[in-house]
Amino acid sequence: MSKQDLSVTAKLINGGVAGLVGVTCVFPIDLAKTRLQNQHGKDIYKGMIDCLMKTVKVEGFLGMYRGAAVNLALVTPEKAIKLAANDFFRQLLMEDGKQQNLKMEMIAGCGAGMCQVVVTCPMEMLKIQLQDAGRLAVHQGSASIPSSSRSYAIGSACEASTHKRPSATLIAWELLHTQGLPGLYKGLGATLLRDIPFSIIYFPLFANLNSLGFNELTGKASFAHSFLSGCAAGSIAAVTVTPLDVLKTRIQTLKKGLGEDSYSGITDCARKLWIQEGPSAFVRGAGCRALVIAPLFGIAQGVYFIGIGERILKCFE
Repeated sequence: MSKQDLSVTAKLINGGVAGLVGVTCVFPIDLAKTRLQNQHGKDIYKGMIDCLMKTVKVEGFLGMYRGAAVNLALVTPEKAIKLAANDFFRQLLMEDGKQQNLKMEMIAGCGAGMCQVVVTCPMEMLKIQLQDAGRLAVHQGSASIPSSSRSYAIGSACEASTHKRPSATLIAWELLHTQGLPGLYKGLGATLLRDIPFSIIYFPLFANLNSLGFNELTGKASFAHSFLSGCAAGSIAAVTVTPLDVLKTRIQTLKKGLGEDSYSGITDCARKLWIQEGPSAFVRGAGCRALVIAPLFGIAQGVYFIGIGERILKCFE
């Protein structure tokens, strides 16, 4: 294996390990974010803490990790693609990949955001259905039945059993069977609209913050500095694109509670949110999102700069 191949493999391992560790740590907060964003006027949850407490009370401790399996399964390729793609575009657009050039860093971030949606869109489609099932049960006054009477395949004749707890496999099979591959990529436009601006903000901001702690002896920043830089850049980028994340969550949620609207697209969703729920609806879950993304990307960049992938590959040399 060539030195370049080893470098790419190490980056993929680093992204994968970081994603697994990060998601395991923050998934309950991500679940709270999804449920808060999907509340249509009639608030079941007053905030993140209230949401998590009610989730544990009704669904048990593991209820906070509903949808975690599909996220853990797909976060490795997602984070690996995101981080490796950004590195690839930086190397391609800048002479040594380290020279600071804001315009090129933003273009590299844009490229990374576009690449990752191949995995992000279907992953979040499945995750959101599982995360929101508990909220739907409470909304419909039937906590023992976490799925609604409607099928995940909107407009199809295929009805999912109301007595079965939804699973990622069941949802994916139904969508593929009734709508084909496009069913798993519902909300692709909204996902791109969120992830491209996020990456354009995050990667240049992180690179500049991280460069402040560059150590000439080691040739890189310390773990603590990389971690804090990732946290700061991640939280700023996450809060900035929260309105786009709300639109994506609403569009990708296939099952709706009684009296909840369906949306034909991004514009329709934004219009209905503004008219029916006001400007505050666009920032729902912003705090949760910052609490999810900050440690997630802090851990990601810390692992990436420690070089766990390189250490693992050395064991096999």
